[in-house]
Amino acid sequence: MPAPAHPHYRQLTLANGLRVSLRHAPRLKRCAAVLRVAAGSHDAPLAWPGLAHFLEHLLFLGTERFATSEGLMAFVQRHGGQVNASTRERTTDFFCEVPASNFADALERLGDMLAHPRLDMDDQLREREVLQAEFIAWSQDAQAQHQRAMLEGLAADHPLRGFHAGNRETLPVPRTDFQQSLREFYGEFYQSGQMFLSLAGTQSLDELQALAEQFGAGLRSGARRLQAAPPALLNSGQSGYQYVARQRLHQLIACNAPREALDFLCTWLNASAPGGLLAQLKTRQWATALEAKVLYQFAGQALLEVDVTLANDGPQQAASIEAMLYDWLSFFAHSDWAALRNEYALLIARQQQINGALALARQDSEQLEPRLSDEHCRALKTLLDSLRLAPAKISWQLAPNNPFLQPAAKAPHAGLIRGQTSAHRGLRTFAQDRSRGRRDLSSLTFSHVLPDDSEEGALYLHWRLDCTLQGDFFTRLANTLQPLRENARQAGITLSFETVGTDWLVKMIGAHEPIPAVVEQLAQSLAQPDTNLWQEILPSPAPMIAIRELLKALPACCAGTLPDKAPTNLDDLPGMWSNARWQGFAAGLPTACELAIKQAAARLPGQPATLESTPMPICGQHLWHEVSTDSSDTALLLFCPAPTQTLADEARWRLLAHIIQAPFYQHLRVERQVGYAVFSGIRQFNGQTGLLFGAQSPHMAREDVLGHIQAFLKQLPDLIGAHEDLGNLVLARQLEAQALPTTQAAELLWQAQLAGHRSDYLEQLNQAIQTCTRQDLLSGAQQLNQAAGGWRCVANGAPVAGSWLTPS
Repeated sequence: MPAPAHPHYRQLTLANGLRVSLRHAPRLKRCAAVLRVAAGSHDAPLAWPGLAHFLEHLLFLGTERFATSEGLMAFVQRHGGQVNASTRERTTDFFCEVPASNFADALERLGDMLAHPRLDMDDQLREREVLQAEFIAWSQDAQAQHQRAMLEGLAADHPLRGFHAGNRETLPVPRTDFQQSLREFYGEFYQSGQMFLSLAGTQSLDELQALAEQFGAGLRSGARRLQAAPPALLNSGQSGYQYVARQRLHQLIACNAPREALDFLCTWLNASAPGGLLAQLKTRQWATALEAKVLYQFAGQALLEVDVTLANDGPQQAASIEAMLYDWLSFFAHSDWAALRNEYALLIARQQQINGALALARQDSEQLEPRLSDEHCRALKTLLDSLRLAPAKISWQLAPNNPFLQPAAKAPHAGLIRGQTSAHRGLRTFAQDRSRGRRDLSSLTFSHVLPDDSEEGALYLHWRLDCTLQGDFFTRLANTLQPLRENARQAGITLSFETVGTDWLVKMIGAHEPIPAVVEQLAQSLAQPDTNLWQEILPSPAPMIAIRELLKALPACCAGTLPDKAPTNLDDLPGMWSNARWQGFAAGLPTACELAIKQAAARLPGQPATLESTPMPICGQHLWHEVSTDSSDTALLLFCPAPTQTLADEARWRLLAHIIQAPFYQHLRVERQVGYAVFSGIRQFNGQTGLLFGAQSPHMAREDVLGHIQAFLKQLPDLIGAHEDLGNLVLARQLEAQALPTTQAAELLWQAQLAGHRSDYLEQLNQAIQTCTRQDLLSGAQQLNQAAGGWRCVANGAPVAGSWLTPS
C-alpha cells in the first residue's frame, strides 16, 4: 500500500511505467537508491533453477559503456559507499548508498547495467563457477540444510521447497535453449513496468524526481505484468506444522494477513519481558531464545515462523511448547491493543528518526504503510480467529512500555540547587562542593569534532578487569543486559558488546536523546544483575560461515589473548568490579546530553581511569593463528599492520586499501576463481591500523589461497603506476567529519584516541592523505611486501610452509 501524503515523501509513476518513491531527509549524510524488480527465483523457468540469481550476478560484470573497473560496484566502493543485490522468491533488489555528490553518477551506472548488460559467454562461465563455489558452501552448511529440511513440511508443489541458488548442473551456460531462456527472462522482467525505484537523500523532492526521471529514461519501456500465483502453501486442511531438529523448534503457520499486521504481532511475540512467551519458556528451562518472523509473503500467502532455540530438555517438550505458543496467541487476541498500538507508533517513529539513507530507501521499496491502521488490526484479529484458539489458561502479561521511547526529562539547570535562583549563581555551599567532588570523571572524554545538531550520537564505555576469573563472566553479564539491549534497539540505539581477554567494550550508537537513560539503567544492571538471567542456560552461538568465524577471532589474535574457561559466580561480581577500571568516549552529543551522561556515569561500577592501549608490535614477523571451524572450506585472513602508528603511515595504508579494493576482488574472485567471500580493506584494532585480506574457497588449499594473495601484493607497484589519479581527494572527502555516518565517525575517533592521536585527528589524517605521493605509496607497497609492520594470518588450518611462527 502506498504511504500517506507526507511533506518529505512523494510517490509517482513515470510515463514509461516506472513506479518511484522519493524521500527527502535533510539530516542524512548520504543518499541511497533501491531498484526492485518484480521477479525472483520462483519466476524463473522450472528447467533452470537459479537462473534469476545467475542473472543478478551477471548484471554486475560491466557494460559496453562502463567496464567492470568503472561499473557500479567499483564506483561505489571507490567513494566509500555500499552496494549489493539480493534475489528473493518473487523480487530482485539492487541497492547502493553513496555521498550526495556521487549519487547521480551511481544512478547512471545502476541504470546502464540494468538496461545494457553484456551477457558475455566467458563472463557467464566464470560467474557460474562463483555460484558453484557458493553452492558447495551451502550444501556443507548445516544451518542451510536445516532450513531446507524445515520447509519439507510445505505442499510438495510449492516452489519454497525447491532449490533456486543455481550451480554448474542447473546452469548449462553453453546450451542454446538455456541462453534463449536467460534472454527471455531478462526481456520479460527487466523493463520499466516491472520495476520500482526508491530514492532517499538530502536533495529536495523535485531534485530527486529529476534524478528518477533521468534514470527511468534509460530503461526499456514495458507494461507491468502479473506474476504467476503460487500453489497452496500447505495441503488441504493444514494451517501449520512443527519441525524439530538440532536443538531448534520451528513452528510454521500459514496465514493471509498484511505484512504490517504480522510485523506488529512479531514485535510483541518476540518481547523478552516477564510474563511473555519467552520468559515462560525460560522459567521452565525449555528454551533459551525465540524469534518470530515472516519467512515468506506473496499474493495473499504468508508463512510465519516462530524459531525457538531449545534448552537441553526442550526437544521432549515440543508439544507443550506448541500449546504454550497458541495459548499466548489466544491471550494476545483478546487483549486491548490500544496501548500496544501507541507504543508501536513510537517505535516506528524512532526508527524513521535514526534510519540511514539505505534503510529508508529499502523500507520505502517494501511499499508498506508507516503505521498500523484499523484495517491491519482487523486483519490480524481475523487471522487469530481463524486459528480457533481456546481460551488462554496461563496468566500472561503484555510487555511494559519501553521507558526509552518516552521524551527525556529536562536536566536541572546547571549550577543551581533547590532553593537557589539565578541571583545566587556563584554562591557555593558545602553540599554543592561535596556532590561535585564525589567522583572524578576525567576518563570520560567528549569529542566535539562531530556536529551536535543531529539526532544521533555515540558513547563507548571500556572496562578492564584486573583479575583472572573472567571465564564466561562477560557472556553471562551480556545475557543479563538483553532486556536493556532490546529496549535500546527499539528506541533507536544499537547497544553492542565486545570482549577481548579482560577488556570489555560497550558501544551505544544511535538516537542521542535516550542515551543518558540507557547509561543509568546500565549502571544499575551491572551493579545488581538479574539473578535469573545470570543463571540462565546460555543459548549456543549462532553458526557462522568459516570466514566469519575467523573475523570474530581476529581481535583476540591481534591482542594476543586466550579465553579463560574458568567459571564465574555471581558472588564474585563485587570483587571483580572493585578491581575494575573504566574509561569512556562520546561523540556527536549536545551539551545537555553530555551533562546527563556524566551524572549517570558517576554510578557505573569500577574506577574511572585512563587505560593504556598499546598494540603488540610484530614488525617483520609472520604469525599464524589456527582457528577451528566446522567447514571443510579453506578460510583465511591476512592482516598486515602499518609499520608505525603515525598518521603518515595510516594515510599510506588507507590510500593503498582504496586503490586495492576493486582490483583485489576482480583478480581473486573473478579472474582466479579462488572462491567467494573475497574482500580487502582497512581494519583497526586497539588503535592499530592494518590492511586486511580475506577469502573462503571450497576447492583451494590454504597455501594456494595465500599464494594468490601474495602474488597480488607483488603486483602493487605496477598497479600504483597504472593509476593516473591515486584517489587522494576522493578518499580524503570520505573521511571528513560532515560526510561520515555516525557509526563510522565514532569508530574512527575512538581508535584515534586509543592510538593517542590529537583531537584534530580527522583534519590531520585528511591532510596526510591529500599530500601522500606516488612515491610514498610505492614505498608503502614495498614495506607491505616485506612485512615491515608484520603479517598476521588467521586460518582454519595449520601453517603453510615458510617463515610462519605460531604464537605461544
